Amino acid sequence: MPDDAHRDLDLLPKAHLHLHFTGSLDIPTLRELSAWEGLDEAEQLIDDDPLSVPATKRGWWRFQRTYDIARHVVISERALRRVVDSAARNDAAQGSRRTEIQVDPTSYAPFVNGLVNALEIILDEAVAASARHGIQMGVIVAASRLHHPLDARTLARLSARFVDRGPGGVIGFGLSNDETEGNTVEFGPAFRIARRAGIPGVPHGGEFRSPDHIAQVIDELHPTRIGHGIHAAESPALLSRIADAGITLEVNPASNVSLGVYSDYSKVPLRTLLDAGVQVALGADDPLLFHSGLTDQYRIARAYLGFSDAELAELARMSIRGSFADPADKARWLEEVDAWLAAEPGREPGLAAMATPPSAGGLVERPSGLLVPASADSPGPASRPASPDHDRHRADARNVSPGL
Repeated sequence: MPDDAHRDLDLLPKAHLHLHFTGSLDIPTLRELSAWEGLDEAEQLIDDDPLSVPATKRGWWRFQRTYDIARHVVISERALRRVVDSAARNDAAQGSRRTEIQVDPTSYAPFVNGLVNALEIILDEAVAASARHGIQMGVIVAASRLHHPLDARTLARLSARFVDRGPGGVIGFGLSNDETEGNTVEFGPAFRIARRAGIPGVPHGGEFRSPDHIAQVIDELHPTRIGHGIHAAESPALLSRIADAGITLEVNPASNVSLGVYSDYSKVPLRTLLDAGVQVALGADDPLLFHSGLTDQYRIARAYLGFSDAELAELARMSIRGSFADPADKARWLEEVDAWLAAEPGREPGLAAMATPPSAGGLVERPSGLLVPASADSPGPASRPASPDHDRHRADARNVSPGL
């Protein structure tokens, strides 16, 4: 079987290890949540493509502002549950066997009477959505670089109360938001609290900052995985260190281009990482904002970086191996990847126990050069009645500090 034969990438079993909470939404669900709460803040995201701009105008500020617009409609228990369910449904349709979604519960705590309630709602829905859609949903609690390091310790202690490898438990502890903010060293104690509770560290690093900062993240936070880490490609010595340590890098090609880290997909140094022996897990980061889902990252690797189906299958294996799932589950999913690769194109094994059929797939290039799914503008479901107390939510939502 030639390596360049093209199989259906939605049917490729994989794990999704880099996905932010509100950013996991799709446009129809965002429209639905806006109608629920009687809000119109999300119209910019529904009607436009806010990050589809020339590379010279992309960057973090535009991204955070847009993310906050979306977050303004996630202001109730019902909305929190809908986000988790939507993420499970969409990822299951793209062949994900295990999705590890990342959330800073402090962003949503004011609307559900506290931090503990926010996390418990998300964890409870992770169990329900896993069963509903035939996928494992793990939850990573992430502190924000924009908050005080003591807040991170609070989140680490809270995470320790709910640690569990499967759905319904906290499976990782992260650090996200603007990488240029905060002092990485000061977050070390929070990660020590998490490690003592048996929670692996998955901080962001090396998305916008240099290899030196990635080295600092490794030294101070002792991660099992690093979110992004893409600038490690600039340092052979650092690549060797990451490979030797067995640290998985969560690489997000569409995000990298949308945020101006690289001018186009062909510049993303995915092969450099792999040639150095680094374990890589492709992720979508924020599908709502980048209009690019999990499978699209594999399509980008195929179309722009020349990856064969055999190489894409190995990327899927790396994502599964890099997940925090039970070894028995990993072994089963790895066998499914082998079966996908062994099948002739057009005869790949179907999705096992998936409640939602695969998406249509296909990419469309916008004038700015961004690649988005052809179905991104599909109409959403009928609107639901607005929440009776949406005016209170509208005022509160604008007073919550930025988070992911």
